[in-house]
Amino acid sequence: MADEQVKVREENLGVPIISPSIPSGEQTVWADVSSLLQSACHDWIFVSVEMVDKSSTFELVSAYIYLIQLALYSTDLQDGELVHGENFNLFAAMSALEIMDPKMDSGIACRYYSIDEAIENGAAPVPLSFDKTVDVQCVIDIMDHLLACEATWHKGHSLAQTVFSCIYVLKPDRTSTHALLHSYCRVIRATCNSIVSLVAEARTHEEEDLFTMTYGLPLKGDGDDKCLSMLHAVDETISRQLRACKASASKKRVLEDIEPLQNNLDLEEEYCKAVLCRLRFRKHFYHLLTCMMRPQGRGMELARKHISACLLELDYVLKSAEFLRSNNVSGSCEDAIEDRTTASGRQPIGFDSTLNSRLSAPTPPRAIKIFSWKKAIEYFQKLLHDLDIICSYSLDPLFEGVLRFVVEFQKFQPDLVARAHLQHLLLQDGRLYGRDPIFAMVCKAAALPEVAKNHDIQKNESVIHLGQLVVTLLRILCTNTAWQRRKLGKVLQDWRVIYVQLEMAFRKEFGEISRTSIDENVFIMISKHILIWVEEQTYWIASRFLILGFELELYSPSEYCMVYWYIYVVLMKLAEKTHLKMVTNNETAKKKGKKKRDSLKDVARDYQIPPVVLLLQCHIYLAEGLTMMLAALRNDNKGFHCLGPFNTEQERFIQHFDLLQKACIPDHFSYPSFKESTTNAHLSTLVMYNYFKDAQKIAKELRSSFTNDSDRLAELRRIEQVAEHNGVALNLICRLGTIDPSLKVYFEFNHHPHFATAVVKRS
Repeated sequence: MADEQVKVREENLGVPIISPSIPSGEQTVWADVSSLLQSACHDWIFVSVEMVDKSSTFELVSAYIYLIQLALYSTDLQDGELVHGENFNLFAAMSALEIMDPKMDSGIACRYYSIDEAIENGAAPVPLSFDKTVDVQCVIDIMDHLLACEATWHKGHSLAQTVFSCIYVLKPDRTSTHALLHSYCRVIRATCNSIVSLVAEARTHEEEDLFTMTYGLPLKGDGDDKCLSMLHAVDETISRQLRACKASASKKRVLEDIEPLQNNLDLEEEYCKAVLCRLRFRKHFYHLLTCMMRPQGRGMELARKHISACLLELDYVLKSAEFLRSNNVSGSCEDAIEDRTTASGRQPIGFDSTLNSRLSAPTPPRAIKIFSWKKAIEYFQKLLHDLDIICSYSLDPLFEGVLRFVVEFQKFQPDLVARAHLQHLLLQDGRLYGRDPIFAMVCKAAALPEVAKNHDIQKNESVIHLGQLVVTLLRILCTNTAWQRRKLGKVLQDWRVIYVQLEMAFRKEFGEISRTSIDENVFIMISKHILIWVEEQTYWIASRFLILGFELELYSPSEYCMVYWYIYVVLMKLAEKTHLKMVTNNETAKKKGKKKRDSLKDVARDYQIPPVVLLLQCHIYLAEGLTMMLAALRNDNKGFHCLGPFNTEQERFIQHFDLLQKACIPDHFSYPSFKESTTNAHLSTLVMYNYFKDAQKIAKELRSSFTNDSDRLAELRRIEQVAEHNGVALNLICRLGTIDPSLKVYFEFNHHPHFATAVVKRS
């Protein structure tokens, strides 16, 4: 019906009938012409072909004809319908630029077209006010807002929209007559430059790519290297002003030539304190960054002193907030102040987050929310605590100790800057802590004798590649949790491949050594130790990959059974390789001339399982116990089935463990193996063997072995709690599960971050 009406209208207007399908090509530009269409609908447009040069402007006539046709169609369009070309699909619509939309058009939301225009319009006056009291208030507001901008930048936002949204930072020469503001802006720029260099070198900004992008902004300027001397001079001046206002009446005559910070002498002391604590925080924070960048961790002890000073100054900054709010003449309400970026609650002068959108095309057009002042303080407090943990590290030369420290440090969920400092400490110039060669570290980890460090085997191409994999592993462990898990899954195949390559290279070199009559025993010992260690590290990476899935909440309760089963088989292999490494090390360490009567003692000593392996055994029992409990609940129709309209259980198995399966970790284990292991699990038979009881028993016995290791003692306590609660829950389920259909079982991670605790309740 609509088509017939259009046809009648076209015939009446004398317009040729054209195909309703509007042709389009690669050069076609589609635009919103709704206003033109409305105009065309009300005031009919008549086009006379005779009035136009047919040889040159036929396209213009066609455009008018199409416009009339669109006008006719527009009256029949319903809400949600669209007239579009053949090549204009959903993807094109999502990728289209909406001109004049502030969210899509980076040019429309700008208040000023340039920094000079902003300055001419009074956006960044110098001095900030001719009233010295107001001037100091405004400078403190700028300091607070810059702190909030810096914290926002550290969390991954653009430098151009945060710190460099300050006109005073963009134009430092403009503040040369204002010593206080000038010194502060200089140290801000120097601090940002130092952190950008650190993060770019460490390459830990994988998911915060905006962090190191400077967009051509003046990150480093002439005179920034003298920021500390400027800051120190201003600190001394304000300190004298503070002492002057505190001086007694008898001493005021001597100090009366010292000009006060601001005009109101009753407020002089508090304003001096508020400014000093902010300046001193900046000074100590910059010293901290400088100390932590020293090679081989030589500045860590001094860095800890600056960390303590920074935390102390931040406390003073927090205490100054009450005074600054009480002198806020704008009278902001208490609720509004909580979200403000300054301690006083006032809006700072000299900031425009959209200014750089005109200066640099790659600047993100989207608007961002700057952290509140209190949230910024909390961020820096956490950052300082994380840096203090790094500075207190003892620089353990053993690879196992390095891995344990990094894993424990990641439990604090450190942010980007802290992780970058950790990596800088661990890896400098391709060496551990900038001093120990990677091959020497591998020799220690594999318990090789000192002679191995100078052996020619380290020149082997496969051994060099192994060292590169070790460096890559340490870099990966310093990244955020999500990126870390993805990279660990991919690097697993590299570790499996390097094992095969090392094995082939050692066989080849062994043949050459045999022909040259060089000592074969040393080479055999080195190659055997390295291969066992590589296998151990491969299974450690696999276990770390699986465990991180819990931290990222990637597993649903219906998938816990298969996940714990996979953890169980991986930990079994890890315990096996760890034990084999220790046994091999003990055999190598034995002296050749040992007396026969000592042989029985050696056998008894070797038979004892090392505490590290027993700790792994605790985890194995927990994983196996949870696997069997979940399988029994599923098999006896108590829930935890992998049901859904999209993925089968086998498909979910492949999705979660595809990277492990491709690397053949472990060998000969797959989905059929999982089904075979769990099909016959039932509540009636599960109570016959309580894995949780064994885990609890071993954990209690291991306490004496880790008396000086607080982290492992804490892990043993967590294991005992999980084992005890799950043991009780298992007995309750087996006793009442078959006769009480109202009994409901679900799992929580209230005692251990990776091993769930069963909770039994009646519905």
